[in-house]
This record gives sequence, C-alpha cells and structure tokens, in this order.
Amino acid sequence: MTTTEQPTTVTPGTPGTAARGVAHLLGPLLAAFLNGVAPVRLRAWDGSEYGPEDAPRVTVRDREALRHILARPGELGLSRAYVTGGLEVEGDLTDALSRVWASVATHGTSVPGPTEWARVAHVALVLGLVGPPPPAPPTEARMGGRLHSKERDAAAVSHHYDAGNDLYELLLDETMAYSCAYWDPERPEQTLAEAQRAKLDLICTDLGLEAGDRLLDVGCGWGSLTLHAAREYGVRVCAVTLSARQRDHVVRRAAEERLDHLVDVRLLHYRDIAEGAFDEPIGAGFDAVATVEMGEHVGREAYPHFAGHLHDLLRPGGSLFVQQMSRRGAQPGGGPFIERYIAPDMHMRPLGETLGLLETAGLEVRGVRALREHYVRTARAWSDVLERRYDELVRIAGPQSARVWRLYLAGGSLAFEEGRMGVDQILAHRPEVTR
Repeated sequence: MTTTEQPTTVTPGTPGTAARGVAHLLGPLLAAFLNGVAPVRLRAWDGSEYGPEDAPRVTVRDREALRHILARPGELGLSRAYVTGGLEVEGDLTDALSRVWASVATHGTSVPGPTEWARVAHVALVLGLVGPPPPAPPTEARMGGRLHSKERDAAAVSHHYDAGNDLYELLLDETMAYSCAYWDPERPEQTLAEAQRAKLDLICTDLGLEAGDRLLDVGCGWGSLTLHAAREYGVRVCAVTLSARQRDHVVRRAAEERLDHLVDVRLLHYRDIAEGAFDEPIGAGFDAVATVEMGEHVGREAYPHFAGHLHDLLRPGGSLFVQQMSRRGAQPGGGPFIERYIAPDMHMRPLGETLGLLETAGLEVRGVRALREHYVRTARAWSDVLERRYDELVRIAGPQSARVWRLYLAGGSLAFEEGRMGVDQILAHRPEVTR
C-alpha cells in the first residue's frame, strides 16, 4: 500500500490528532474492516491524505459525515454522509463505485471484533465525534402507517414522483418515459428518445393493439405509453397513477394533443380499479393491460392479489404486459439507499418467482424478454443529462436532491451492469377457457 509520507498541516483545535493528520487515523481503521486493503485514497478536512495514489479519491469534509457513518455503519450511513455533502468523491462517481466494489469483492470484508470497535471508540474520542447522532437528511423518506396500505403506498409514490414535473422534464427525454428503454445494438447513434419510442412500440406490438381496443395502463407515470398508444394506435386508454402531478401532466398533454377523447386518467390505487372507476364501463374486461415498472412497488405480500386482479381486469383472451425489475440474493428491496431516498417499501424478487405468481393467478405466460443491459445504457443516458445540467438541477431541486440523483443513477447503472439487478418484459394472456 502506498501512502503519503509528507506531514500535513493539522487544523488547530483538533485534539489528539496524529502528527500526520486526520486521514492517518481514519485510513488504517477503514482498512482493518476490509481485510487490510484500503480501496480509496482518503483526504480529510485538515488536508491530510492516506491510501493508494491510484485509488478513487474520497474527501471527508467534516466531522458530521463521520457521525452519520458511526450512527448507521454501512450503506445508509455512507449515503447520508454523501447526500449531505460531508463526503465527496472526486471524478466519475460510477467509476469510483465500480472500483471500490471490485476491490471489496476481491479482498472481502472483516467481521469487527472487540479490538476494532475499541479502535473506533478511540478515534471517535480523539476526533470529537462522541455525541448524539445527526438527524437524517430531509430528503430521506419517513414512512408511517401499515405497510402497503393505500395511504402508505400513496405516500411512498408521492415521495419520489411528486418531486416536481420540472425536475423530470429536465432529466427525461420528450417522451417522459421513466423506465428502461429498448436500444438497437446496430444503432450506436440512437438517442434516448428514439430508444424509448422503440420500447413503447414494442409494448403495443406485443399486446397486438389495434384501433378501438381498450388498454389499461397501471402506474402510467407521465403518460408515455398512454399517449403513445392513443396517438399511434388509436387505442382507448384508461390510466391510473397515485401521483397527482403525474395525473395532471397526462391530462394536460392529452388535451394539448387532442387525445382527451381517447385518454381517461385517474388518481387511483390499483386495488380500486373496478366497474365504475372510469366513465366508460369496464364490462367484460380490457383487451389489454400494461404495467411498466410499477410491480416493484406492490410489495411481497400483496403481489399475489395484484396478479389476480390484473387477470380479472382482462377479458378472456386479453393480453398482459409486465415490465419489471428483479433482484437476486438476500436483499429483495433496492438496498438501504434506494428504499430511504428513492422507492420506499419496494420489493423485487427473482424473475422465476414473478412468473410463478402470474401463472398461479391463472395467466398463461407467453414470452419473456430480458433487458438488463438496456437499463445500463438508459441509466447512463439519464446520468449524462444530469451531469450536463447539474447546476439547473440544483436550482430546481436543491443540492441534497441533486446529490441523491447523482448517487442513484451511478449506483443503479452498476447494479444492472454487474447483474445484481435485472429487468424483464413479460407477456401473458388470460386464457379463453379456464382449465
């Protein structure tokens, strides 16, 4: 391991700091928890540095960042330190995260013992970190009520999707599609908007939509599929969302494009989709139902009912299209950061489990299309926009929310690239005759 050998200036008033600086207290402690390997080069608020010269550079700007990490060791504490600006990563965040995770995967971690915790306590005393934990950042979700009740589901959706249409208009392309696009490997020049339209056409084609058909769009977002199906295929669309801002956006766009005679969008929980929910009676059922990256928000216990409800909303012979993320391993959710800052209460499962739930609900699975690599390119396209327009994002959403988005897109693209998460398109039919 290469470390800087030149002494650095220590900020006056930092009691007991090692002669070479704060980083030389923190660096060995970090390495002790990672089997002796420091995967980053630390720079502390006093200017001291520790760690390999060629490693990603991480700056600890203040004691508050360390208090966050001590209060919630692991992903959540590090996320809070980053979101509040106390922890900074130099250069490309995606590359830095990738290199750190690769180092941890290669060298592993150590189980803290009494000696390590004693060293933590000593450093905390020396650096003046002892005291009550800092409050969670205001950008963090605070959920209450019964898990996956209608009220809590609405609050979870509002936390992320009601952040402001101007924010999403800045980050997304003109289709306002906030889901994985479909990229043509033969077209490296393809734009994000073109890839999103290709995805929307793929959905409509898979469902076999024709003019006059009735489509239910469950979790319609900002109406990318709803408006596309109405505009390009002449389909009558009933759309539901729990986000008031999304509903208002779709209503406005439908009116502007003179599609309001084909589009009926409601602020509605999926459980409340039933006869009388729309101006036009459901009658024998919809010709097609689509739900694009909404099933992750349903929850583990509620998903069997969700799948059964989709079955019942289709007419016999009708088609269901599900685009949904999956996750392998012990963490069915998105992890502490995702669940606190992006999608509270989300639940992802392996693809095979979702297929089993759909089949148990009486649906016949007709095809699956894996899009994991497509999400890597989609997330990076969003990230490119974020970096190019970062100052605008800060003005719209504030510095903490901008940092949340930067971390979210960097970590998300890596999760798909490294196979920890997947996304798939599932086509299913409701059989004409129940067997």
